[in-house]
Amino acid sequence: MPQDIWINLPVKDVESSTTFFNEIGFHAVSVGNERAKLSIGQTTILLFPESAFEKFTGSKTANTSHSAEVIFSIGAESREEVDAFIQKVEFAGGNIFGKPSEIDGWMYGAGFADLDGHRWNLLYMDESKMPKK
Repeated sequence: MPQDIWINLPVKDVESSTTFFNEIGFHAVSVGNERAKLSIGQTTILLFPESAFEKFTGSKTANTSHSAEVIFSIGAESREEVDAFIQKVEFAGGNIFGKPSEIDGWMYGAGFADLDGHRWNLLYMDESKMPKK
């Protein structure tokens, strides 16, 4: 069974999206206006122009100003990492839809939308405070 997963994500402008993701600390490599490869840990996300994405999916892209098609969740090492990362997102032009805050007494996270409205969240989990069943 295959082990690799590549997530394909439609974007309006590959170069602008590549710049954005590099500015927030991800590793993105653009291949002109055709596509870009975004690496987060061991996950690969391929950025494609909306027209190319629609061609190989056979459907229209989601209107992210009215709905969400997915949320990408990323683990953080600390509360401070969440705060610093969200600051980078703001400076790079992302939209913060969930300011950094504590959740259930053992999680700390924040949510943002990238330049194309795709939703992401960053989450630190303090397992020492995790409720025991």
